[in-house]
Amino acid sequence: MPFYKQMGEIPKKRHVTFRKEDGSLYREQVMGTKGFSGIQSILYHHHMPTSVSKAELIGSYMPQYEEQGALTHRHFRTAMHHEVGDAVSGREYVLGNEDLLIGIVNPTKAMDYFYRNGDGDELLFVHKGTGKVETMFGTLSYRPGDYIVMPIGTIHRFLPDSGESKFLVVETNSWISTPKRYRNAHGQLLEHSPFCERDIRVPEELVTHSETGEFEVRTKSRGLIHRHVMTHHPLDVVGWDGYLFPWIFNVEDFEPITGRIHLPPPIHQTFEGNNFVICSFVPRLYDYHPEAIPAPYYHSNVDSDEVLYYVKGNFMSRKGIEEASITLHPLGIPHGPHPGKIEASIGKKETLELAVMIDTFRPLKVVKKAQTYEDQPYMYSWLESK
Repeated sequence: MPFYKQMGEIPKKRHVTFRKEDGSLYREQVMGTKGFSGIQSILYHHHMPTSVSKAELIGSYMPQYEEQGALTHRHFRTAMHHEVGDAVSGREYVLGNEDLLIGIVNPTKAMDYFYRNGDGDELLFVHKGTGKVETMFGTLSYRPGDYIVMPIGTIHRFLPDSGESKFLVVETNSWISTPKRYRNAHGQLLEHSPFCERDIRVPEELVTHSETGEFEVRTKSRGLIHRHVMTHHPLDVVGWDGYLFPWIFNVEDFEPITGRIHLPPPIHQTFEGNNFVICSFVPRLYDYHPEAIPAPYYHSNVDSDEVLYYVKGNFMSRKGIEEASITLHPLGIPHGPHPGKIEASIGKKETLELAVMIDTFRPLKVVKKAQTYEDQPYMYSWLESK
């Protein structure tokens, strides 16, 4: 995040001696992006972060994609996916390309290992469930509606509370940030941004572990999952400061932008990354021109694939969609409201829908396993009844 945060104990200056009570040194780690020219934080550890007693290859995490068939709109009923597990190994991928993977997970089990994505940032949208995520930067509590942004290389583990739990997961090969057009030259969110720094939650407590032993950290990198056994607890940070850290933004704090006539999807943008954007469709007042059509117009995605994850409410432009549905509207063919939805929207004052949209600027591929819960006739749901 483009604002400064400090937690725990740190020395007065960077790169100077910082000693424990017994006179030995804390171990300084600079963690940054884009070499040394991006945002960064400096962490101080009880032990060397490089102290590994064993390194093993677990295997590939890459899903198997289907062969390209006819270009169609797709609908995946992910509510039919009932398998549970932990927040990482239980992930079920649905779509992907060279820039990201999109999936779901029902995390009902606490992770008995730690995890870091060595390829890029991750974003997890909490559809259902509460719990906490322990990280090297501190602990965050999560609840429904939270977007959890986990920076590249951050060691962490999810500890869900008991009960039903469901996340939408976006794994990237780059970074995730707030939209550039909502930031000034210094990174501060501007007055016309639909949210601001006050809405962002940062780690609440820095819990420091100094114990030694064997602790497993699984690292995602280069299309593979690797196991590293560390000789000490990986969350041994006594203090840190900087601009790089995990954070949470709840979708209820997104203030929708509305107008007299229908505004295009970029007004809903919440995040951006390399070759993709993420938007939030939240409850909002409809357009207020006396002749306005609140439903979106038909449009062609000439530059992007559009993915929608439906959270709750009655989505104003769709029929046959249910909670946790994922739709894919690919570039190359137009899409828009289902029959009757335009007419039904005229005169309405508000919508109570909640959905997450992901637009990718390179074509997405469908994971083979996703076919098991696909609504096959979806492409033909725009045919008007005779």
